[in-house]
Parts: sequence; C-alpha cells; structure tokens
Amino acid sequence: MKNNSLAASPIAACMLAFMFAPIQALSTPLPRVNVGQLEQQLQVGDIIFIHVDVLPFRKIARDTGSWTNHVGIVVELSDKGPLVAESTFPFSKITPLSTFIARSKEGRVEAMRLNTKLTPEQRDNIKTASLKRLGKFYDTGFDLHSSRQFCSRFVYEVANEALGIKVGEIESLRTLFANNPKADLLFWKIWYFGRIPWERETVTPASIQYSPHLRTTFDGYADNNVATR
Repeated sequence: MKNNSLAASPIAACMLAFMFAPIQALSTPLPRVNVGQLEQQLQVGDIIFIHVDVLPFRKIARDTGSWTNHVGIVVELSDKGPLVAESTFPFSKITPLSTFIARSKEGRVEAMRLNTKLTPEQRDNIKTASLKRLGKFYDTGFDLHSSRQFCSRFVYEVANEALGIKVGEIESLRTLFANNPKADLLFWKIWYFGRIPWERETVTPASIQYSPHLRTTFDGYADNNVATR
C-alpha cells in the first residue's frame, strides 16, 4: 500500500526538523572581545559602524533597515590606538577608537575593509581627505549638498575623493522611504518641521554597510571589560 502521509516525505521531514530545531542552533551569538584586541586587527581605511542609542539615531537605524546608525573611518594607527575620523555633533573630528566604540550601545561594532588592498599613498590620501573635512558643523537635515556634514556623507566623500571608490548609494528621501515602507514618516515629518523634503539626496550608514566594495573583518561587541586571552 502506498504511503501518502506527510511524515513519509523527505522534504516534509526536513521542514519539520527545521521548525522544531532549538532556536540556539539557528543563530550564532556575535563575538565579544576586548577593545584592545579589535584595535590590533584594524588598518587605515577600515570603516567602523556603531549604534548610538539616541532617539533620532534609533530611527535612522530602524528606517534604513539596519542595526547601525553611525559610521567613521580609520585614518591613523597611533600609540594610543586607531584614530577614527567622523562627522558627529556638533562638528566633525578625529576620535580614538575606544572612545568611538564607547558611544555604541553595549559596545556593538562592525569593522569593514575595502576589497582591494590599499597602497601607502592611498592611505595617506584617506587621511588628507579626512583632515579637509574636520571642523564642519553637523547637518541634522542629512542633505548631501549642504555646506555641513553628517557621518555617512563624510565617509562616502572621503572614500570617493581618496580612492575613487563609491561606498554607499546616493538616493532621494522619496526613494529611501519607498524602499523602507515601515519607516516612521510621522517622526520624519516632525523632524523636518512639517514637510519631508522628498527630493533631497542623501547617503545612509546602511547603504555603506551593504556596499559590495566592502567586506566584514569583525562584527560583534567590544569593550574594556572583556579579559584578553
């Protein structure tokens, strides 16, 4: 007699095994390291992502489909550790990596590296392009064409000027929110004083994170409370 039961199907058996598998087996916990351990892995040109736990930044992460909402770029390996150039409030500056990561919720951090190996000249170009942009006031309107700066624009422009590589994607707010239909448009309408500038062009930390020109070298948590091995 032919058996037509669901359990007799190999495909169904695999589906049932997946459905009832322990949750722990379906996801791998992110690693947690000491900041000093992460510092030893970094190079000039590495792009560092964190999560700033403040309302507008939380909205940026949620409404761009990513966990990250702030980004900077390593411009120097100093005696005090890697230095990160960033656009932050109130103005763009250079920050020690440990201080940069300390602003991230639970020390969440991702380090990404360009797929192509950088030459010494290219590393110098990154630092030069970053220094040109220091001291600029932060742009809370996230306008790619304003006289001010914001974090993802800073990294996008530095990489483009220094290396001729476009990390991230320029898009209008209309396109950005169309691609993220669950975005909190009421919040952004209030943020823009009653009217979202739909045609404004911007670039987001998420679009840099998803760039095909980058690969992840570390993704996890880093803090000074983890003992080194």
